[in-house]
Amino acid sequence: MLIWENIKIAFAGIFSNKMRSILTMLGIIIGIGSVIAIMTVSASLTSSITTKFAELGANNVTIGVKQKSEKQEVRASGMKFGMSGRQKSLDEEDRISDEMVNNLKEKYKSYINAVSLSEDMGSGTVNIGENSANISLSGISTGYFESEDINLIKGRKITEEDISGNKAVIMISDKAVESVFSEDSSDVLGKKIYVNIDGIYYAFYVVGVYEYEEDSMNFSSSSDEDVTTSAYIPITTGKKNLHTDDGYDKITLVTTEAVTDVTSFADQVEEYMNEKYYATNDEYEINSTTMSSLTESMSETIDTAALAIAFIAGISLLVGGIGVMNIMLVSITERTKEIGTRKALGAKNSSIRLQFIVESVILCLIGGLFGILLGFILGAVAASVMGYSAAAPVTAIIGSVAFSMAIGVFFGFYPANKAAKMDPIEALRYE
Repeated sequence: MLIWENIKIAFAGIFSNKMRSILTMLGIIIGIGSVIAIMTVSASLTSSITTKFAELGANNVTIGVKQKSEKQEVRASGMKFGMSGRQKSLDEEDRISDEMVNNLKEKYKSYINAVSLSEDMGSGTVNIGENSANISLSGISTGYFESEDINLIKGRKITEEDISGNKAVIMISDKAVESVFSEDSSDVLGKKIYVNIDGIYYAFYVVGVYEYEEDSMNFSSSSDEDVTTSAYIPITTGKKNLHTDDGYDKITLVTTEAVTDVTSFADQVEEYMNEKYYATNDEYEINSTTMSSLTESMSETIDTAALAIAFIAGISLLVGGIGVMNIMLVSITERTKEIGTRKALGAKNSSIRLQFIVESVILCLIGGLFGILLGFILGAVAASVMGYSAAAPVTAIIGSVAFSMAIGVFFGFYPANKAAKMDPIEALRYE
């Protein structure tokens, strides 16, 4: 009952001095609002990245060849110095071979649904008359379509028959079709096009057209006309016609539902490949990565940066807390006679102390609630401008409310304690 009376007194005091109360709460509102806005943008960005990576294949495992971080130790004057080994280019014998891929699929056939092979064949242009389109040519396997989300809108995809027969077929984007076949894009299938790469023209027949989707995480400033889209050919055709090395720098494993822990499976594959094929290789080793590990790494980086910025923004809460303490001291001075009267009538020190602490907490709590509302609005607007959906973290909201109350108790205790220790006779005499 005493708490409820104190709450009513606190609200009466706040509403009797509205402007002063609003100015006092301003520091709390700005501090809490800044923190919530930053955390909202951070959560929205993290959610967008997680969704994007999930679309790319959250359970995919990429294994690639990397140079060992081996160091040579040299003793000089009784001390050890580390000298990093000389960098070498990746030779054909160091790359992942077709035999390795086949053996890997056989060993983990219950866990691997498909193997995605992809090789960059270079960038070039497709020209027909005055029309042209920039493309990036990639040699792929059929497993590539299992790991990448490609929406076919015309024709067909690259098949195993195309790969085994080294056929000169190509899949291009609808954007490239519009640029090159602007007058008649309805009959593009079966058309022969020439891709100019470094002054050499390679002939391909169009068998499929896929829907080009702009990458939301690509911050390139290229104009719509200069954008480069991907074009896909059989990987065997690319290696034969463009004379690229055998083997692969990296491959992607599309796992089955039997893989419950993709990180553990990735470590297992990495260990197998290193022990079986790269144990005697002095320069290179196999390294595995997963989308989930990349997502976690990026999320941790974003969260760390957000916390650092939120901490800086939270300094204004300290200023707001000092403002609360200041206004409570003013309030006590104004109500000295009231305090003296209450003490003369038998009020305990603890009752006086509780009254002013409750008033301080109510002041900070109202400021915190307005700050949460302001922060969410600012965060939602910022996330919308950046192209993300707003996602305010519940933990940040709960934490903000609790922190507001903690500020009220911390910065309200000294004024409340000062009021509780007043001498009733001196308080009654105060003018």
